[in-house]
Amino acid sequence: MTGKEFLNSLANGKSDILQELLVILSETDARYCVIGGLAVNAYVEPVVSLDVDIVIAVDDIEAVTASARKHEWKVECFEHSINIGSPDSDLRIQIQTDPRFQGFIAAAETGNILGYTMRVAALGDLLQGKVWAWMDETRRRSKRQKDLADILRLIEAFPELEAKLPQSLKKQLLEE
Repeated sequence: MTGKEFLNSLANGKSDILQELLVILSETDARYCVIGGLAVNAYVEPVVSLDVDIVIAVDDIEAVTASARKHEWKVECFEHSINIGSPDSDLRIQIQTDPRFQGFIAAAETGNILGYTMRVAALGDLLQGKVWAWMDETRRRSKRQKDLADILRLIEAFPELEAKLPQSLKKQLLEE
């Protein structure tokens, strides 16, 4: 079983929604990069998630959401994100609209995640995004714990990244 087949079987996919997303991004010439747990999988051993966190250049978001609607996907707007998804898959795609992430797009690199070729946030940017998520006390505790696990996965594989962690996070890691 390939990585794509595995992910689609977990997502109860009647269609390959991640590939469809990549087609939409290509058709609209959208500048983007994947962030979050899926992006961590480009750098370390994969952990399965049904969440796809992505940053799309502000000027390209409208074209991407219009194209998603043409593909009969659901589009829901929230304060700091736009969620898009297909009724043919349980995969959840969240477009992050927090302006802090826009700078990640320029430094993104092409990576391979579970057999998909896509733009992935640079390693340092990815760590920064995970730190921001972990520090956001309004997020559910379970989400923050997953962010912490992703941070640990990254610094175990790339120990030099530990120097970039805020002191409060270093302190918590030493206590565990």
